[in-house]
Amino acid sequence: MITETTSLKYCNSLTSYSRFKTREVYIGDIPLGGNNPIRIQSMTTTDTMDTVATVEQSIRIINAGADYVRITAPSIKEAKNLENIKNELRKQGYKTPLIADIHFTPNAAELAARIVEKVRVNPGNYADKKKFQIYNYTDNLYEAELERIREKFTPLVLICKEYGTAMRIGTNHGSLSDRIMSRYGDTPLGMVESALEFLRICEDNNYYNIVLSMKASNPKVMVEAYRLLVNKMIDENMNYPLHLGVTEAGEGEDGRIKSAVGIGTLLEDGLGDTIRVSLTEDPEFEIPVCKDLVERYVNRSNSKIIPDIESLNFNPFEFNKRESLGILNTGGHNVPRVILSLRNISDFKEFKKIGYDYIPELDKWNINDIAPDYLYLGNKNIDFKLPGTLGKIFDLEFFNSLEDKENSYPLMLVDELKNYKFNSPAFIELSLDELTEENLEILKSKQNIILVVNTENENAYSELRALFLILKNENIKLPVIIKRSYTLNEDKFMLYSSIDAGGLLLDGFGDGVWFDSINKQVSESVINSVSFGILQATRTRISKTEYISCPSCGRTLFDLQETTAMIRNKTNHLKGVKIAIMGCIVNGPGEMADADYGYVGSGPGKITLYKGKEVVKRSINSELALDKLIELIKENGDWVEL
Repeated sequence: MITETTSLKYCNSLTSYSRFKTREVYIGDIPLGGNNPIRIQSMTTTDTMDTVATVEQSIRIINAGADYVRITAPSIKEAKNLENIKNELRKQGYKTPLIADIHFTPNAAELAARIVEKVRVNPGNYADKKKFQIYNYTDNLYEAELERIREKFTPLVLICKEYGTAMRIGTNHGSLSDRIMSRYGDTPLGMVESALEFLRICEDNNYYNIVLSMKASNPKVMVEAYRLLVNKMIDENMNYPLHLGVTEAGEGEDGRIKSAVGIGTLLEDGLGDTIRVSLTEDPEFEIPVCKDLVERYVNRSNSKIIPDIESLNFNPFEFNKRESLGILNTGGHNVPRVILSLRNISDFKEFKKIGYDYIPELDKWNINDIAPDYLYLGNKNIDFKLPGTLGKIFDLEFFNSLEDKENSYPLMLVDELKNYKFNSPAFIELSLDELTEENLEILKSKQNIILVVNTENENAYSELRALFLILKNENIKLPVIIKRSYTLNEDKFMLYSSIDAGGLLLDGFGDGVWFDSINKQVSESVINSVSFGILQATRTRISKTEYISCPSCGRTLFDLQETTAMIRNKTNHLKGVKIAIMGCIVNGPGEMADADYGYVGSGPGKITLYKGKEVVKRSINSELALDKLIELIKENGDWVEL
């Protein structure tokens, strides 16, 4: 087993799959944590006062396979109506536990806790101050604020204790209070301490029916926060179950990739007892994604043993890029590269599908931002000239037969490296088993090769992480491409590749990705798109506009799906710009902490625009809001014309 100092420990093992054992928390008749399976949940998007619509949507969520249904209760009237919703569901034969989502209203939480099986509170919003101002909190002032929170929060704790109601203390990266921000900053540590302060109040009242979460729209922040939370729990002898999610993940492919990177990285290390995938889509569409993620860890075996590592040589709570040499355009200070296997395309017109558009009359290639950097061609060449920026990779024997080797490179096995004499760069494919002492010495002597690491281990993430740790221990700084081949359908390919490579990239490991669909269930264009989506989600290579959009709920003041599509249609050429599209103030300036611009519902038919966390234009009529958003982007120099 990889040995760690206690200060870095956050899971049972870094080399074999083992779920972190948490206490069992009962949510109605469906327990969470302990030895129970990983539970699945979603949240309604209907107006909570519309009993019929909320019940109908809850049933669709339940029938899709959810273990729990969450419903927003922004005020006392919605909390009261939870009883009607619950009664109607029970009347129709549905006993699925309900969760009330509370933010700013303690009285609504206290009423809801008497009705539903679980309440969710956000420490940054519940009885705490958040005006996005940094105060100089003295120790005395800080303690006085904690005492004020204790007085506001304790009644809810006592009600939950009396009624047997569970509670999720759910910290969000974007809604940390001014008090927490003043002491810890906008950091994973601040997120953890925000939850622990509320947790300690619960424990002081001998209440332990608690679930914890650390959500962020940035998977890197989210993963670091959950790891740090478990680390703190280990230190304090706590073992509360974890609710995993990437908040405001967005829609479609991007939302699924971002969710898989964050949630899957933690599931790989045995963390997580319930998950929710926050997509800007109808909530029942979240459930199949959750099922595909969870399915990967049912009966997960450890058939192939991963060798021991003497010491943990990276900080799992803080991103640091592995140092590597710059070879060709790979490694060093370069962004991660994308290699695409391309065996069947012979017509230049088909290259448009992967980002290369040839214009014959001008004899010119147009290259978009998600075009691969290298093509693996095996033992076939392309009979027309490719752009000079596009490298070609061939099997060694075929490479040797080429007369014109311009922009061409061999792919070799590590055994072939021993006898191959070359001056130009080459790609060397190897696995963890091949990191023998002899091969390690050979690799140490080379300065012009790019490693391509792969595995067939079910625990691919753990095995490849161990490989990176060995390279780091041996001070081998050759750039490394992460390669994985799959026999999966498109949906699972998207999720599993995001986990296998995304988790490594979040830890600073990897100088590129190379995915392949062995049974050809996934097209080259999808593989290429997913590859760049993973790099975007891990913030290691930005190639397109990023949308941070909440999944909608009963608080939402406009149609999120329609509005997100409308904004995307006008702005999706703004590479690297992050635009948050939030349905209400709860998911407004706080939750869009990572965004450059914000489009937030502030009343019926009204939109407020933000630059970062600062309000720029208030209460704009919704029909004018998109034009005003574009004006704002232009004013700040981030607009480019198509």
